[in-house]
Amino acid sequence: MLRFHSVDVFRLVELTKFQYFPSAKPSRLEKVRFSQSENKMSQVSIVVPIFNEFENVDLMYQQLVMAMKNQDRSYEILFVDDGSGDGTCDCLEEIAKIDKRVKLVLLNRNFGQTAAMMAGIQNAHGKLIITIDGDLQNDPDDIPVMLNKLEEGYDLVHGWRKHRKDKTVSRKIPSKIANWLISKVTRFPIHDLGCTLKAMRADVAKKLELYGEMHRFIPILANHMGARCVEVETRHRQRLYGKSKYGIDRTARVILDLITVKFITDYQSSPMKMLGKLALVAGVLSAGCLSMAMLGAMFSGSSFFNSPFLIFSAISMAACVQMLAIGLIGEACTRIYYSAGDKKSYHVRDLVNFETKDSSEGSDEDRPQFPRIAA
Repeated sequence: MLRFHSVDVFRLVELTKFQYFPSAKPSRLEKVRFSQSENKMSQVSIVVPIFNEFENVDLMYQQLVMAMKNQDRSYEILFVDDGSGDGTCDCLEEIAKIDKRVKLVLLNRNFGQTAAMMAGIQNAHGKLIITIDGDLQNDPDDIPVMLNKLEEGYDLVHGWRKHRKDKTVSRKIPSKIANWLISKVTRFPIHDLGCTLKAMRADVAKKLELYGEMHRFIPILANHMGARCVEVETRHRQRLYGKSKYGIDRTARVILDLITVKFITDYQSSPMKMLGKLALVAGVLSAGCLSMAMLGAMFSGSSFFNSPFLIFSAISMAACVQMLAIGLIGEACTRIYYSAGDKKSYHVRDLVNFETKDSSEGSDEDRPQFPRIAA
């Protein structure tokens, strides 16, 4: 049987306000095209990564159903159990027996939130995908607002927990520093990368390649693909049940993932652009040290072969050669990556006036005849 909490859950806060990025705002023509290509009956998939949230599962399910109750959209709820060991899986199976809209993705062990989120996205059937945490700190009532924002022509809507209900020292301050650093390094204007509540189109979500802790970089990776992104202010609530899985110990992993994301967004298609610059710097340094060693031998009478500048020159030259070699290997790997997996270094939004395969096989009589150009 389902367990219903008789708790006065959460009080409402002020209405959601929006934060726009003018550079990402779609034009009027694009809004019309999107509204014509998608109607309100598009199915929505709600992906909820879960790990040891036994006390929150039932309440989370109830709030998701209530949030989608007045939406004239069909929807499914995908709970992804990331190897829970506290009975969460049993509770999810009870819910799935009662409501066929609830789909379960049960992982063998704890793979982490990024892997759980990707498992849910890849198994989702909806044209629109929502991701939300299972700890009840994200408010499901913000989902309709984000879906309506997608209808304006955006490809991804990500939440901004402007008024966070977390601890100041261990959560708020490190988060603000990390968000500022990431925004500066990636040149992507954003306030809150750690908010799991996002709404995105399935064709964008399924093209994402997420590993490690990179789920927090979804807006940046989607923007790199050419997706139109917008940030909206969402509500945030205190955790009532369970224990938080996040802590300051994730800082090092976030920094390492930031380096990876920076490389992917700027140099994935041509690694030599980065490694070549480093090789050039090493080569200039090697030449400068060699010149200093020669000048010292000529004017001060010191031994050329015993000069420390000669050692620095040799080390710098070796670094230069290594950078060039790694760059060439990276270029070769890039070619293999794009050719072997039928991947492309670009993303096409739409094709206009292109014939389908069936129409291209029609007879010449069905095709329009164009006058020949006189020689």
